[in-house]
Amino acid sequence: MSNLLHIDSSIRTEGSVSREVTKAFVDAWKEANPGGAHVYRDLAKDPVPHVGGEPQDDLVAEVRAADVIVIGAPMYNFSIPSTLKAWIDQIAIRDFFVREDGTAELHGKRVVVVTARGGSYKPGTPREGFDFQEPFLRAVFNLIGLDRNLEFVHAELTLADVNPQLAQFRELAVESLADAHRVVKELAAA
Repeated sequence: MSNLLHIDSSIRTEGSVSREVTKAFVDAWKEANPGGAHVYRDLAKDPVPHVGGEPQDDLVAEVRAADVIVIGAPMYNFSIPSTLKAWIDQIAIRDFFVREDGTAELHGKRVVVVTARGGSYKPGTPREGFDFQEPFLRAVFNLIGLDRNLEFVHAELTLADVNPQLAQFRELAVESLADAHRVVKELAAA
């Protein structure tokens, strides 16, 4: 039996692109794994405290039990929400660090990070260098051994409908969201 840990961190419950796409992943994963277990954690609704404290053991246990982890990470100020950072700080424990021999307890787990970005931060775009979201998450997951089977799925230009400066990119926004849905469904079924 496979276990899925589902983390959402968007402060928006209505109209959240990252929540929409993680839900598409979860739905496809459940279809592919009908007997699988699903643990859901909404970091906006139930934020975890900063490092230490009572819930750390529970959070660590959830990560240990998971075979697959899907994380909804909207971009806030070029990085991740503070609630997601607090969760990471709780689970980035010494027991999970990659050892000197290159092994790690968490090797073998699949991680899919779904990002939602108001603009575009793809290579070659003017704001490419402003993406502190993916590099940060890659670095942390590398430290604790969650980098071996790590996928990022980006839904970009999510503000094209509401920001007049991005209106010219509405078609690209629609394509990016459709592509994100396609990719998560493929990843969930694999």
